[in-house]
Amino acid sequence: MCKLRQVYAVCNYNFCQWHKNPRIFITFSLAFILCYLLSEKAVGFAEEYGTTMQLVEAFVWTFGDATNIMLSSLLLILLFADMPFVGVGTPFYLMRINRAIWAWGQIIYIMLATVLYITFILVVTSLICADNSFVGNMWSETAAMLGYSGLGEMVALASSVKTMEMSYPYECMAFIFLLMILYTLLMVLIMLVVNLRKGQFWGTVSVFAFSLYGLLLNPQMFKQIFGLSDQLMYKANLAVGWLSPLNHATYYMHNFGYDLLPRLWQTCVIFIGLITMCFFLILNSMRKYNFNFTGSEI
Repeated sequence: MCKLRQVYAVCNYNFCQWHKNPRIFITFSLAFILCYLLSEKAVGFAEEYGTTMQLVEAFVWTFGDATNIMLSSLLLILLFADMPFVGVGTPFYLMRINRAIWAWGQIIYIMLATVLYITFILVVTSLICADNSFVGNMWSETAAMLGYSGLGEMVALASSVKTMEMSYPYECMAFIFLLMILYTLLMVLIMLVVNLRKGQFWGTVSVFAFSLYGLLLNPQMFKQIFGLSDQLMYKANLAVGWLSPLNHATYYMHNFGYDLLPRLWQTCVIFIGLITMCFFLILNSMRKYNFNFTGSEI
């Protein structure tokens, strides 16, 4: 219990640093603007055709898209730019606890902050369309028009017929929410591992490399570059679905009984395995991390 209290103290200390911190304000303000811009397509479509939306449909259509997931996750670079969070109070904590406990405090803080950030995105996206929405757990007329008529592709919304056929809005929202958390958490933990081993500059580079890797693994890009046939496109789509973390985080890029893409539970197992690996790398790197308190006001 004593160690749990110490982990909680380190985590709570990091959250206390949010008070009057401009980076926190900027991060969540940019997230709000991003949600507004991305969800405007769905909201504008409903207004144009005079239809209503289910409360979480704007979130489902907006963040069922891989590019939008990547853009929202990149904002966390601002939130976690100063990892591993060496501040004025760090020397006092390290005098009373060991490095492993301090590292677990950072990990728990990162996990909670990530969940809070994704929750903020969900709430904001839902509020944007709240005036023209209902709360019942059924797809709206807007969703039917986007999914079955192909209008979703015209307005660049990630609508999918199999999404509506295989799930209900809140169930779909819950899976997308979970996938976003797992993808974003993996990205941030990779950033922390590289920060501890190579420094903050290379940690930031690792985030962009991680995002670029997922973005470039796109079957449509392969088709344009190599002129792949439909059969090869199917194989490329399967390979990308398994190899790209960004596609693992995309809801409709999963197996719903039609193909050999990863199932949702398999994606969760893969993400959890990679996140657990990051935990061990963080704890191992923390043993050799050279704390520099030069200029701290102790």
